[in-house]
Amino acid sequence: MSDTPTDAGTETGSNPYQVLARKYRPETFADLVGQDAMVRTLKNAFAADRIAQAFIMTGIRGTGKTTTARVIAKGMNCIGPDGTGTPTTEPCGECEHCVAIMEGRHVDVMEMDAASRTGVGDIREIIDSVAYRAASARYKIYIIDEVHMLSTSAFNALLKTLEEPPAHVKFIFATTEIRKVPVTVLSRCQRFDLRRIEPEVMIALISKIASAEGAQISDDALALITRAAEGSARDATSLLDQAISHGAGETSADQVRAMLGLADRGRVLDLIDMILRGDAAAALTELSAQYAEGADPLAVLRDLAEITHWVSVVKITPDAAEDPTISPDERARGSQMAQALPMRVLTRMWQMLLKALEEVSAAPNAMMAAEMAVIRLTHVADLPSPEELIRKLQDMPTPPPATPPSGPSGGMALGGGAPTGSTYTNAQSGAGSPVASGGNGTTLALATQADSALARYPSFEHVVELIRTQRDVKLLVEVETGVRLVSYQPGRIEFTPSESAPANLAARLGTGLQNWTGSRWTVTIVSDGDAQTIAEKNDAAENALRAKATAHPLVQAVLEKFPKAKITRIRTAEELQAEIAADALPEVEDEWDPFEDG
Repeated sequence: MSDTPTDAGTETGSNPYQVLARKYRPETFADLVGQDAMVRTLKNAFAADRIAQAFIMTGIRGTGKTTTARVIAKGMNCIGPDGTGTPTTEPCGECEHCVAIMEGRHVDVMEMDAASRTGVGDIREIIDSVAYRAASARYKIYIIDEVHMLSTSAFNALLKTLEEPPAHVKFIFATTEIRKVPVTVLSRCQRFDLRRIEPEVMIALISKIASAEGAQISDDALALITRAAEGSARDATSLLDQAISHGAGETSADQVRAMLGLADRGRVLDLIDMILRGDAAAALTELSAQYAEGADPLAVLRDLAEITHWVSVVKITPDAAEDPTISPDERARGSQMAQALPMRVLTRMWQMLLKALEEVSAAPNAMMAAEMAVIRLTHVADLPSPEELIRKLQDMPTPPPATPPSGPSGGMALGGGAPTGSTYTNAQSGAGSPVASGGNGTTLALATQADSALARYPSFEHVVELIRTQRDVKLLVEVETGVRLVSYQPGRIEFTPSESAPANLAARLGTGLQNWTGSRWTVTIVSDGDAQTIAEKNDAAENALRAKATAHPLVQAVLEKFPKAKITRIRTAEELQAEIAADALPEVEDEWDPFEDG
């Protein structure tokens, strides 16, 4: 931005008032603030006479894309006060070309808004006029603003001319959406990315403009304007213009805050303290007070989210607290908050605020939605973290079971193994004579003369595991859901089929086992078995474990706080230990020799 008013901005005679964004628009490369890399490159290119045939400027709104295009056009066509000048990065601003370009009336510098002229017909007009030399200037320059709005056919029509334009033609494009510009166009242009203007540079810029206008504006007010501009020089200058009018020549931070509908940052920090204390009544009272003083509920929640993000960043990188747009008192409170709050609380608050912002934006009554958001935030503020829940769970004694368990293993702690009481037990496959028990409870000793191949399957569970290893999924499911085991010996199975068992299950099971073991199996169906199937037993164990978990006082407390919560998975202590062992890094022996030098 330039700090020298143009003649058009003088409020004398019949000249109308000119807004500050136009009055202090940069006129030379030296006036461009915050774009040092681009200015250096262009200056060197002009000095070495290496001016590209096409430029493309990209960046957020208000960083000076179109202004830079006009400055480049002036530099290319400037002839100096005496009419003998060459292309320069310091246009004189006095010659006929500089004056005409500055006033937007030069016949050889054509500006086109691609947002309103998107078709291929508009581009054909440019292509047809490219062949004619400039009427009076050194170069014929085409400035196309918001070039990403051109249609695909328009881009395609422009490609050949853009790649091989006549020597007297230059193209300058500006866009806020560089990703929407085809790569074929980008490859034919020199690209310049205009950066957001840093807060320190922005504050210095608008302070200089305010001084030139004779306006008194406080440093805190300048900081508020800079923060609201978000790196856009045009936005900052427009807000400054509005603030000067609002304050009638002497503007304070409170006036700017009221103008922007913002809440006092100190009061927003107070609101965060109330929320984190879980004091819903005080938080709602503070929100209502800010609303009564003109603060927009959506802006208050945005401030809450902004401060939450800032405190989170300060917690990770303490240097982030040194922000020139933030007052010393806010920096001290933010740093203290970052040290006191755990990251889990900050991230939870951030996620809830993002959701609240969506709700407030869509709600018919923004204040009601903001109040409900604050109530939710205070409600979860004093909830324990998962680590604290686990610690409480470990420290809390397990209550005795209501009824003694039927199995020999005694009581079962929350997260322990499944209860016993199944109709058959797993036999130990040791070197001696393995043992299996049938569904009627009678223990059967395996015959010592049994086939050595069958001796590898001392229990029915070994048979099930054999089916699983053979990957016969259909037979495995049928056995687990359809077999009520009556008795078992290696090579002999007696069972009662369940209601869902297929009629040929016995035959298919015998054939499969004979094929896999190489020995003959006798599979017999009997009618007096009432044992549970494997699937029923697994379901019973899962249900018992789930009932045990649900009955735990801490789980009941959580379900009472969150009625819609559900237990989705229960892991036993053995499973947790197995996972910890699997995730643990292997220990590396330290080979350091204490007697070895160095």
